[in-house]
Amino acid sequence: MKKIQFDTLQETLYNEKLDNGLDVYVLPKKGFSKTFVTFTTKYGSIDQSFIPRGGTEEITVPDGIAHFLEHKMFEKEDGDVFQKFSVHGASANAFTSFTRTSYLFSATDNLYENAEILLDFVQEPYFTEKTVEKEKGIIAQEITMYDDLPDWRLYYGTIENLMQQHPVRIDIAGTVESIQDITAEHLYTCYETFYHPSNMVFFVVGAVDPAEMIDFVKKNQSAKSFKDPETIVRRFPEEPATIATVERKLEMDVLKPKLNIGMKCNKTDVQGEEMLIQELSSNLVLDILFGRSSEFYTKAYNEGLIDESFSYDFSLEHGFGFAMVGSDTEEPEKLEALIRKTMDEAVATWPVTEDDLNRMRKKRIGQFMRSLNSPEYIANQFTRYAFNGMNLFDVVPTLEKLTVEDLHNAFQTFSAESGRTVFTIIPSEKVQ
Repeated sequence: MKKIQFDTLQETLYNEKLDNGLDVYVLPKKGFSKTFVTFTTKYGSIDQSFIPRGGTEEITVPDGIAHFLEHKMFEKEDGDVFQKFSVHGASANAFTSFTRTSYLFSATDNLYENAEILLDFVQEPYFTEKTVEKEKGIIAQEITMYDDLPDWRLYYGTIENLMQQHPVRIDIAGTVESIQDITAEHLYTCYETFYHPSNMVFFVVGAVDPAEMIDFVKKNQSAKSFKDPETIVRRFPEEPATIATVERKLEMDVLKPKLNIGMKCNKTDVQGEEMLIQELSSNLVLDILFGRSSEFYTKAYNEGLIDESFSYDFSLEHGFGFAMVGSDTEEPEKLEALIRKTMDEAVATWPVTEDDLNRMRKKRIGQFMRSLNSPEYIANQFTRYAFNGMNLFDVVPTLEKLTVEDLHNAFQTFSAESGRTVFTIIPSEKVQ
């Protein structure tokens, strides 16, 4: 068992890689009554084309299959797994993102009983054509429901505008049409390829004894047999530097227009410390340009161009990345012009000073330190960092050493005018 000390944060992380390749991490939290546990595979919605375990030829599976598989994992021959967790006083859930699928629970009692349920149900797939067909109707309803959510359509519409080929442009759940092609055989193929322990992380945070928990997981895993680890070969189309669509509008039942400007990142072949520096620097730049203390925010707020819905964010994963800035607004054209003007001026005359950096650095460190009081935040973020060769607890020391030059370099990866798109949702006639 490896012990990793983070003196600045007064945190100690325990880690052991098991013989089957599973990475187990435990972060004890004294004084916490709740324990949060996640079992996560590095497999998300973008992993559509790959060479299956034991195969030699690349295959492409239907859109939305990772999310479909997540749903089906909870249904077993002897009943629903959620009920088992409930009997032992745990609250269970799961989610699928672009790059990972995570199964999780939180509990104050019966930790090891619930941990055993989690490990066993994720490692015992059960799919039949009959249950797969039944699930298609359920997920189709979920897709239809999300299609009616303006903010969801705004987010995905922006990504669709930005990306020409990369599968991140496809909704995580797929489409009503694409999921009709999913079979039990597809699910088993994806499961066998991506749910091997060597492609997964088991993470525990809360009131737990590290040695005891790691020993428990080792015993659980040693009682099971697994094939030898294999390198997973994933295929992605080459994504052009240019965007797919400059501008698009969609009519929906909204009372006020919604505007989102997307900015495509042109440096995405990064991992580890380089990725962490780029991600943190990009978010700091957005804080400085668009945060509450910025000239942009003051002007936009005073002119009534933005409201409490205003937000900005930078997302980066290996192979794709983008920044977004947007708000509900009565004057989308004026807001778009002001966002573009702010970006153009920053390109022409780099405005970030050492004082700006220090101010926003302190703000980000404060936000991060507060988030460490949430076991849910830690558990949900830790594996995302781990799968990208980063460590969640390196955020503060990395923030502390960032320079103005780091911020400028990061800004240049998403600041090109040719990499911008605008997506607007406008009120349909019946609500105008």
